[in-house]
Amino acid sequence: MLRFLLALFCTFSVYPLCFARADDSVLIATGDANGPKQPQAAVSSDGTVHTVFGSGEDIFVCSSNDSGKSFSKPTVAFQVPNVSLGSRRGPRITALGDTLVISAIGGKQGKGRDGDVLAWRSNDRGATWKGPVMVNDTADSAREGLHAMAVSSTGEVWCTWLDLRNKRTELVASKSTDGGATWSTNELIYRSSDKNICECCHPSIAIHNKTVHMLFRNSISGNRDMYLTSMTFLGNKSKADSIRLGNEHWKLNACPMDGGMLAVDQEGMVSTIWRRGREILLATNDGTDEQLVGVGEQPWIASTANGPVAIWSTRKDGELKMKKANSTEAESITANARDAVIVAEPKSGKAAYVFWEQNENGRASVFAKSIPLIKTP
Repeated sequence: MLRFLLALFCTFSVYPLCFARADDSVLIATGDANGPKQPQAAVSSDGTVHTVFGSGEDIFVCSSNDSGKSFSKPTVAFQVPNVSLGSRRGPRITALGDTLVISAIGGKQGKGRDGDVLAWRSNDRGATWKGPVMVNDTADSAREGLHAMAVSSTGEVWCTWLDLRNKRTELVASKSTDGGATWSTNELIYRSSDKNICECCHPSIAIHNKTVHMLFRNSISGNRDMYLTSMTFLGNKSKADSIRLGNEHWKLNACPMDGGMLAVDQEGMVSTIWRRGREILLATNDGTDEQLVGVGEQPWIASTANGPVAIWSTRKDGELKMKKANSTEAESITANARDAVIVAEPKSGKAAYVFWEQNENGRASVFAKSIPLIKTP
């Protein structure tokens, strides 16, 4: 009887609501101080929007088949002991056809003492899940808890994370060619000429054809600058190039815990967004054409058929702003948001979808909002 009551409590400690508000946002779930937290999302080629978030050790998933107007009831896909959750730590999701892959970092002890990148897969749009499979091939090397994942149009899933196997913070990656069932030998992507890359800023990853792009914050000579690494594969060989983004350095004797984001469109144009001081900067391709889009923190970006769409918060738990391509003014999405993300439909360019965590009075909630990109007559 006690076991049944505990299971019942765990199941309903997050309240799945999924209803629209007056501002057209959708409340997906609410709970307590432990969650729901850190939503991430992916859009399938058929337009289905999938989202994942964590609460305690539970990983929840739900989806929308009506362009973000409503979402299915969130369900627990699986549990991750001592899952890394908060400050851009949390699960990641990719979607391609009926196949979904979710990754998360957890360990027996947690709190940075141990941690592995773990992957689960579903071949039936999230109805059932298989896993976990360990992605990092050196145990506990992902204990910082920061990672990213993406899928190519041909089904290759790539994962990258901050790795500590060599007693320094490095960028490491692995790929799966079978929908997350197995993962390749880990590959060192970048090692700083100083001891570490930035220790607490999340990396990002995006794929176009045979090129894998990874964005991360470096730490060289006291400068916390953003770097873009692009790996192009020709047969069994790869060529990697790394460039520093931006026209100025950010001198900072600390980790800002703000890793920026990148996205790539159907033509292969890479868009990056990141923070330097309080400035939110956007650049395309080589990063030398930086544009000031706003002031704040925690930016995110999505590429669409109509150009990139950027979001950022004015401050933690502050106003969430958005700027569309070719727009001169930023729009307000909501007055209270934390760690927001934006994803877009891969081809049509009709809509983008914003997800965020909101914290009020000791209660965490997850919201979503559909952003139309094409005006209907």
